[in-house]
Amino acid sequence: MSVSSCVRLFSRLPPAPIRYGGSIGLRSRRGGPSRSALPRATAEAFSSAASDGGGAGAKAPDTSLFVPLPVAPLPPGPEGDVGAELTRPLNKSEILKILNKFYKRKEIQRLGVENGLDARLFHQAFISFRKYIMESGSLSPDVHIILNDICCGAGHVDDLFPFFMRHAKQIFPMLECMDDLRKISDLRLPPNWYPDARAIQRRIVFHAGPTNSGKTYHAIQRYLAAKSGVYCGPLKLLAHEIFQKSNDAKVPCDLVTGEERVCVDAEGRPAAHVACTIEMCSVTTPYEVAVIDEIQMIKDPSRGWAWTRALLGLCAEEIHVCGEAAAINLVTELMYTTGEEVEVRNYKRLTPIKVLDEALESLDKLRPGDCIVCFSKNDIYSVSRQIEARGLECAVIYGSLPPGTKLTQAKKFNDPDDPCKIMVATDAIGMGLNLSIKRIVFNSLIKPTVNEKGEKEMDTITTSQALQISGRAGRFSTVFKEGEVTTMHRDDLALLKEILNKPVDLIVTAGLHPTAEQIEMFAYHLPDATLSNLIDIFVSLSQVDGLYFVCNVDDFKFLADMIQHIPLNLRARYVFCTAPINKKQPYVCTSLLKFARQFSRNEPLTFDWLCRHINWPLTPPRNIKDLVHLEAVHDVLDLYLWLR
Repeated sequence: MSVSSCVRLFSRLPPAPIRYGGSIGLRSRRGGPSRSALPRATAEAFSSAASDGGGAGAKAPDTSLFVPLPVAPLPPGPEGDVGAELTRPLNKSEILKILNKFYKRKEIQRLGVENGLDARLFHQAFISFRKYIMESGSLSPDVHIILNDICCGAGHVDDLFPFFMRHAKQIFPMLECMDDLRKISDLRLPPNWYPDARAIQRRIVFHAGPTNSGKTYHAIQRYLAAKSGVYCGPLKLLAHEIFQKSNDAKVPCDLVTGEERVCVDAEGRPAAHVACTIEMCSVTTPYEVAVIDEIQMIKDPSRGWAWTRALLGLCAEEIHVCGEAAAINLVTELMYTTGEEVEVRNYKRLTPIKVLDEALESLDKLRPGDCIVCFSKNDIYSVSRQIEARGLECAVIYGSLPPGTKLTQAKKFNDPDDPCKIMVATDAIGMGLNLSIKRIVFNSLIKPTVNEKGEKEMDTITTSQALQISGRAGRFSTVFKEGEVTTMHRDDLALLKEILNKPVDLIVTAGLHPTAEQIEMFAYHLPDATLSNLIDIFVSLSQVDGLYFVCNVDDFKFLADMIQHIPLNLRARYVFCTAPINKKQPYVCTSLLKFARQFSRNEPLTFDWLCRHINWPLTPPRNIKDLVHLEAVHDVLDLYLWLR
């Protein structure tokens, strides 16, 4: 080949996407390589990549979550095979032997670990690298030349490592930015997320006591007397109650829930007071007084993050926290990290409550003011039918009933002139409803729960749950001045007494959840990852101190996977995935999918479109199946309002 031909060929060489310092030296084929004997380019690549593996003590990522990106083999280029023209065509069978030898070398595997490739990632990267080499119509000249040198004995198999790592970082881009990802997912200082709250010295008052002790009443009195205030509750029902109570007391108050925004001012100006569900509270608006209700829910595996956010982030001169005494130590420790002290006010139950020595055993023994508590919808239906078969009317309340329906059923049960004097309910009565109950009867003490891993379990109710439900009997200001508690079955009564006599477990950790901004920063580094995969990697890398835990994200990931195929920007996708829906309801999930698809097409989600989707007008339910569908339709309407 002439000199002029060589010059033309070299001028056609593309710039390498990743350069390694120094030249690739020749080496003897005798004996295995030592670290010090490696060519300079290879050695520099080793040390450079090893420094990207994260500092000592950093949390090791769960590499099973790293999804490899496809890297297509190169087709023959328009310039021809430059590497082959500079050297010679490669023998594919010989190249395969070289690659397999490279894979088996312990030194290469060790260097892979130093560069962030554990056994799983190393294997996946090698399979992809081998496929890329073997199936490409023409390789980049630098790779071709190295392979040819190895075939000719002028190079060593280890010289492939820089190119292998270059390929590995293409299919696993997170290897290139692991330190940045760790910084973004570092959740060890949540108080610093709220600079507005840290800029003021807040007074924290903890109103601690059991159900029906007046703790929330005293906090609300301070809220009503303040020039401005925010009430943060766990339920729409509670937000509505405070909204109504405030306006009845001539204290103008707005209502903000996920589905509803009510502004009492005719011209739309915001009132100085607002009642909201806790997820909707503003952490930038200044208030004189804030009330955080049911603080013990800070430990909730799904929603605990909202209480943590409110407690650390609300910009109020006074924060009044209401809930179980089991949360006092945690709240005190959290406030210690913000430099704020906690004043604790303890309350005792206003009316006595008694655990009976006899179980009910038969529905024939029911009397006015009884409430039978079940922990499944099937039991609710079964028990209510048996009661009605005895000629008695009963009110029914369970979690998935619309709030308006719950209030209607509660009003019917509380009305002294209404013949409905029996209630069948789930633990949904534990908060948010004022009921005139004389006796609580536990139909069962076994409740389905979801653990921290998102797995469903059947377990005995906790002392906290038993006290919360039992406390609904004999409430102050009702016709019953004393409450009673028992069980339906004789065998459960001793267990109930044991549960109620146990001390309530202290709450030791508060929930956290990755924010949209944190996930957006993750996506900047990993633009090709799915939202579900971003969340997985975030949680895997996240670091929290002993006061916190990362909330369960399974429902979020379920929705993320469901709408992954729909073209949406990341922020819109995140919002759809935070929609409060029951993933067990196919009709509601399908509706969310349709909403997302309609939004992605930039087509309006009009009320007429919604009515066509739900087949409005609806017909009254004739059986339980129709009733379940009607509940699902209500959830779809709620979802529509939530997304607006």
